[in-house]
Amino acid sequence: MHASIIAAIQDAEERLRQAMLSSDIAALEALLDPDLLFVNHMGWTVTREDDLDAHRGGLLKIHALDLSEQCILPRADCAVVSVLARIAGSYNGVPANGTFRFMRTWAPDSGAGEAAGEAAGEAAGGAAGGAAGGAAGEAAGEAAGRAPGATASAWRVIAASSVMVV
Repeated sequence: MHASIIAAIQDAEERLRQAMLSSDIAALEALLDPDLLFVNHMGWTVTREDDLDAHRGGLLKIHALDLSEQCILPRADCAVVSVLARIAGSYNGVPANGTFRFMRTWAPDSGAGEAAGEAAGEAAGGAAGGAAGGAAGEAAGEAAGRAPGATASAWRVIAASSVMVV
């Protein structure tokens, strides 16, 4: 079970890295929980909307984001990640480069596995097949060792913090 969670989180972490580099709002929306609680390296609480607005408006631009020392602590219903990030970019036009240690808590998006299964079922056999597809998607996820409702791409960051490494 833990091996499949670790693989899913490694994939989600890489998708988050790519989304941050390209300011991909749709990908960030999918990866960050609507109720995200993030405390940045200055001690400020940042919401998901704050983060998305910084990317959307061009206030935050990340040119390079190199990750190392990734440690993933999986549990049945979440995973905690510690990762060292070397970031080169700018904030409001001012260079903002540094090394940070991030702690992120990932949790499965509870409805994503069912929704994906329903979409597949509807494509295969109409709305009646959608519910069966949803149940099949749930069963497949559970068989693969994921929490109910969690597909490999259905993990979201629910909490995060960062500290500057000096």
